[in-house]
Amino acid sequence: MQSVDIEVLQHLQKWLREGHCAALVTVAQTFGASPRPPGSMLVIRDDGILVGSVSGGCIEDDLSTRRAEFLNGGPLPIRQRYGVTSDEARRFGLPCGGELDVVIEVAVPLQEVEGLLARIARGEVFFREVNLASGVWSYRLASPTDKTAITDTVFSCLHGPRWRMLIIGASEISVYLAEIAKTLDFWVCVCDPREEYRSTWRVTGTSFVDGMPDDAVTAFKPDPHTVVIAVSHDPKLDDMALMEALKTPAFYVGAVGSKKTSEERRRRLQSLDVSAAEVANLHGPVGLTIGSRTPPEIAVAIAAELVAARNQIVLAFQVASTSCAA
Repeated sequence: MQSVDIEVLQHLQKWLREGHCAALVTVAQTFGASPRPPGSMLVIRDDGILVGSVSGGCIEDDLSTRRAEFLNGGPLPIRQRYGVTSDEARRFGLPCGGELDVVIEVAVPLQEVEGLLARIARGEVFFREVNLASGVWSYRLASPTDKTAITDTVFSCLHGPRWRMLIIGASEISVYLAEIAKTLDFWVCVCDPREEYRSTWRVTGTSFVDGMPDDAVTAFKPDPHTVVIAVSHDPKLDDMALMEALKTPAFYVGAVGSKKTSEERRRRLQSLDVSAAEVANLHGPVGLTIGSRTPPEIAVAIAAELVAARNQIVLAFQVASTSCAA
């Protein structure tokens, strides 16, 4: 899940600990164009302070204005639809034809929020199921391709990382890339056996995978929702990881370096029993061509290319799902 939604839950936890009343609002489903996807969240404190987003802003204003109505309306979840008519769509700033349902929860126990955050911190992918008649939460495992959904009786909200990233090398580029990737719904792990790099790693919310890079890739078990990217600048470490990663279904495997360095890397990999077809899947040089030179700029270029590659996968999945439904 995106870091902005984790921040929502962290604020809800903090405010409940401080004794505030607060309403947790989650997008349950959308129809037509919508600014924010299902699962997007915000939290409204009893004094009107708001964190998060479920639309372009106008719905947030309405929710904040009506917070007393929601907070004083009883403990059960409230289901609210916006944009049912064209007048409402214009009023709430929704795109033409856009509608969305939100679930408003006003009596979430602190221990439930803390338990939810603990599951997210462990990297689990799961559904939080809200019984709409009682407000009671329950959990069940999910896959990254499952979707947030709602019925007349249950709201099933998908939590946890939809996408994973394994970075080889704890360099300065890695630091900035990890920070950006966390905001883009990636669960980020790092492998670097060099103690001098591990000891200076400073990105919270990420994890280290122990061992050498090839073992780390094997342990990580890359799937079609995984990125493996080598930025150690040490050919021995990078090549070890790439040899294993290119044999997996990871949707993106790449390594930093110039065009000359990338071509030399491809030749080395083919000499190390990596097939030509597998080597052809290696992205290198990584990142969009934006004239980047500094570590933050390089990280932005890499992240932009990853988003483009990921969106192509999402689009292909949506097209396939539509075709199957037809």
